[in-house]
Amino acid sequence: MDFSVTVQIEMRDQGLQKKSKKPSFSSNSLLSCTHVSYPSGLSWVQKTLTYFRFPQLLSNKRLVHGVFTRVGGLSSPPYDSLNTAYMVGDTPDNVTVNLDKIKKTIGSEHLMFMNQAHGNAILVFGQDHNGLPYEVPSGDAMITNIPGIALMVKQADCQGVIIFDPERCVLANVHCGWRGNVNNILGGVVTRMKKDFGCRASDLIVAIGPSLGPCCAEFVSHKDIFPRDFMTFMVRENYFNLWAVSCWQLLKAGVLEENIELSRICTRCRTDLFYSYRAEGTTGRFGTVAMIR
Repeated sequence: MDFSVTVQIEMRDQGLQKKSKKPSFSSNSLLSCTHVSYPSGLSWVQKTLTYFRFPQLLSNKRLVHGVFTRVGGLSSPPYDSLNTAYMVGDTPDNVTVNLDKIKKTIGSEHLMFMNQAHGNAILVFGQDHNGLPYEVPSGDAMITNIPGIALMVKQADCQGVIIFDPERCVLANVHCGWRGNVNNILGGVVTRMKKDFGCRASDLIVAIGPSLGPCCAEFVSHKDIFPRDFMTFMVRENYFNLWAVSCWQLLKAGVLEENIELSRICTRCRTDLFYSYRAEGTTGRFGTVAMIR
């Protein structure tokens, strides 16, 4: 039986607990977020599908969004069950049904997604820019000011980052793995939003979804793949806080600390809710979706 409930929760040892009020961040909390038990204040919804929404984004009536779990779809193991990706070995018909479920939940007839390349390519679909592509484009970030176009990022440990300008009604959805952090794709997206749409960084609201947490983000070859300034974010030998890296890059781009929300959910720890390539190997991809109304 379908049911609907919205609750405030906090993370305690990666479990869901009821929470009575919205948390506040300390002045240095975003750059020192090494504890995955920090309160998240996420708004969870359970209907046919299970997903959550970020409080600051939820307060904007022009935006609809959801971070969907792996629960509620048609796919069979090891892709069980709400897999959003065609290219991981799942049955295409099952993926299509799953995407239709997400579209219905978001309330969109058009769901845009990318062939994600772990690079820094940014795709812009604006009312005064190029029209929507006929084929699935390659890239790792999408920006639009067109209402009714749901932007989806597919994940299994990488970050899905929603960036919204409520003043100019401009939306970006970003796929940011460790290569994205190395390429500073988040800073690049903020720059494009300013250049192409006249956005101001101080107006932007940013939400960073479930992804590989500092508890599990081990990179034994970090000296070869990370720039030296990433060493600031090493929480113990070979383990890095990529959430904090993203926050740092956003702050450098001019985003205000109080406008950044973190889910603080590690996908490798919570494979009951989300897909994790590191934990599972062959697996599906969950979807982070946002749309201008």
